[in-house]
Amino acid sequence: MSFRNEISPDTLQIELDPEGIEVRYHDDRSVFYHGVPTKTTGEVSPPPGTQVQVLITDRSQTQGVMIYVNDRKTADEILESSGVGRVLVENGEKTTLFPGVSASASNYRETITADPAVAEGRVFVFAEDEMQEHSWEIVAEE
Repeated sequence: MSFRNEISPDTLQIELDPEGIEVRYHDDRSVFYHGVPTKTTGEVSPPPGTQVQVLITDRSQTQGVMIYVNDRKTADEILESSGVGRVLVENGEKTTLFPGVSASASNYRETITADPAVAEGRVFVFAEDEMQEHSWEIVAEE
């Protein structure tokens, strides 16, 4: 495993539609997250060992930032050219990803906590590995 750096995200173009969410990277690639994310409040703890990605939209829901949490596989140059950010969170630590959104790590599991009112946009969490994909939207409590 090679050493990886934290990388600040750039604003990316996004499109929300009934079938899923498309994120367009600066290097002209895009990814489509299929399905409607499960709505939850407060926090999400994806399964251990999955790649965790957080998308925070702006109020218009046409732009946002994408941040990989504890990704140690993707080369720095790829993230930098795509506009995707990366944070590395050590076991027992917590860090702010964006105002109102934080990530913590404990026992090889990341937890994403969000207050959408503070984030002033929508907060999506995606987790995937070779076998499965999960997606959530952290919403305000009613």
